[in-house]
Amino acid sequence: MGDNKGYEDVEMTAFKNPPPEENDVVVEIKPRKKSVSYGRKTSIVYSRGVSIEASSGKKLVKNIQRTESIHEPTENKVPLFRLNSIAKDLGTKEEGEEPERQQWDSPIEFLLSCISMSVGLGNVWRFPFTAYENGGGAFLIPYILVLFFVGRPLYLLELALGQFSSSGSVRVWDMVPAFGGIGYGQVIATGCVCTYYCSLIGLSIYYLGMSCYPTLPWTLCSEELGVPQQICIPSGGNKSEFVSCFGSNETDLNSTICVEAGTVVENITNMTPNVSVISSAEQFFRFGVLKEKKDISEGLGLPDPPLAGCLAVCWLLIYLSLRKGVSSSGKVAYFTAIFPYVVMLIMLVRGLTLPGASRGLWFFFTPQWEKLASLKVWYAAVTQSFFSLSIGFGTLTTYSSYNKFRHNTNRDALIISFADTGTSLLAGTIIFSILGHLAHELDVDIEDVVKSGGGLAFVSYPEVLAKFTFAPQMFAVLFFLMLITLGLGSAIGLFSAVTTTICDSFPDTNRKSIIKVCCAFGLAIGMFYITPGGQTMLDLVDYYGGTLLILALASLEVIAINWIYGTNVLTRDFNFMLGTNLSVYWRFCWGVLCPVLLPLLFFYAIFTQAGMPKELSATAQVFGWIIAVLGILVVPFHFVLSITADEEGEFLQRVLSVVKSGLLGQKFSEIFLPNSAWGPTSIEERRNWQECQETVGIYDWLPSFIRSKLGSKEEKK
Repeated sequence: MGDNKGYEDVEMTAFKNPPPEENDVVVEIKPRKKSVSYGRKTSIVYSRGVSIEASSGKKLVKNIQRTESIHEPTENKVPLFRLNSIAKDLGTKEEGEEPERQQWDSPIEFLLSCISMSVGLGNVWRFPFTAYENGGGAFLIPYILVLFFVGRPLYLLELALGQFSSSGSVRVWDMVPAFGGIGYGQVIATGCVCTYYCSLIGLSIYYLGMSCYPTLPWTLCSEELGVPQQICIPSGGNKSEFVSCFGSNETDLNSTICVEAGTVVENITNMTPNVSVISSAEQFFRFGVLKEKKDISEGLGLPDPPLAGCLAVCWLLIYLSLRKGVSSSGKVAYFTAIFPYVVMLIMLVRGLTLPGASRGLWFFFTPQWEKLASLKVWYAAVTQSFFSLSIGFGTLTTYSSYNKFRHNTNRDALIISFADTGTSLLAGTIIFSILGHLAHELDVDIEDVVKSGGGLAFVSYPEVLAKFTFAPQMFAVLFFLMLITLGLGSAIGLFSAVTTTICDSFPDTNRKSIIKVCCAFGLAIGMFYITPGGQTMLDLVDYYGGTLLILALASLEVIAINWIYGTNVLTRDFNFMLGTNLSVYWRFCWGVLCPVLLPLLFFYAIFTQAGMPKELSATAQVFGWIIAVLGILVVPFHFVLSITADEEGEFLQRVLSVVKSGLLGQKFSEIFLPNSAWGPTSIEERRNWQECQETVGIYDWLPSFIRSKLGSKEEKK
């Protein structure tokens, strides 16, 4: 690869070289379809190797269109981007060859980074309230089954695709160029999730500051935050000390009534108001931190200044991490992976020792078999699996693209998926032990302890922190540091996927400038979530942008990969890469179950509006649908651009040119076939892969008598 001698053996219009001599080898390779990149130059500099070596020893051009600038002087150092450390590194480049793609420092580094990416706020924040909304134990069985048949297979699918092609979430669609818009749609969905994710990190930063007070503020009731006809129960208090309830047989009323403690039963009349109870932790979160406003018909309100400052700190940390990078080492990786579990285990021990904890655990682990027939529970299990494992966001594909080609991704997918589920169950156990304790203190049913939703974790976790008799402030600081660490790890991974795609689409723009603009835009959007009506806004974006949109794109993704590229072809590629034979279980999940189940759940969600936040106005729902539809429309838009990619001129001119040329049918069929850039980037591995395609049939895994009936024993693809 050190000289250009091999290129002169091929007739190319890009070079003014003499025509090939008699003994020279001329290879004609079908040119690669122009990639659609929204403004990116049509030539991709150093993105793939341009030559292969023939059996005769001569160097052959495998893609003539990529050799246009081969004689342009370049430096021997090129900047590369490593996802784990978010750091710039310099890769070496041989003359006429692409630089070697940056790889993880060690397999354990990749494993820990994926665990850090997948194990985050989705486990300690979203899983508990999703389980709470869907009946506790009734949710666990569908969740575990979905993990086994949907979550784990799709996790391996995305990891293996990135590793096989050394491509991110957009470039990986070289295998089916028609669906390249899925990658850009995932960027929109990831951006939606990232903006409200950072608002939750901002809340954690605010609680971290509050944890330094001599008395934890959420342990006391505040008269200023009080609501008429609502009694606040401080941490450690008992409902009977503050509220008295009388049955219908004790009063002249036909129903039970609760009044403030000390009220004489003789003074209770039809005009006496029935009071409700609220814990001090919930009062502090809803009225002290969020300044909650249920009715947003008149607007969301203004951002809260302290929360705005915390949100700005979060985005500043993200910008600094992506701008200069943070040095990565094994010790830091081990700390960031283990620290959250240490804190959660401490919380678990304290939670299990609280009075009434068993009541909450019984609710969490007791199956409600009748609810297994409810599609709503299954839908919630699938969406939680996607959010928790980061499936469908495109980040897993980007992470694994920095692996060595022969890395054992199957093992990592198994470890990470079970670690993720174990963390969710651990967080659920902590939360429901606390809910059981709160139900015991407030003397209410588990279902009525707190208002469900994103704030559940910011009510339950602080409540158990207040129960520590020794240095509760210290444990509160440790816990919220853990939340911030988990949140930032996932947010940086999500946000880097967005900025990397934009930088690839606009390579002439300064990367730091793009990151600055994206962070400023993310901060501006995040201001909506820290208004009095912000929690309603968060629930709306989570449902339409982080659930419906992701489910729609994931449905298109599995259909395109398994029914167009082909499950059998895909499995053959993975078997070649991993040096193994994947079982029928993987083929069934990829080729049958997921392509059928995910679209059905998507249409179920649309027609039944399952999981949609309550109390959303018609205007809010329209806004939510705009987010979801825009993300989905990117796919057909990119489809049309792919057909017209070879034409010149404006968009409409290109479309008309294709129609008039009479090649519309041909171009339509071509974009459903892998282009010449698809496959391993290593020349040696690419040559071996091509040999594998010639020697291994896509149906060779079937028994011989079935192959003979199909007439496909010798079929190769």
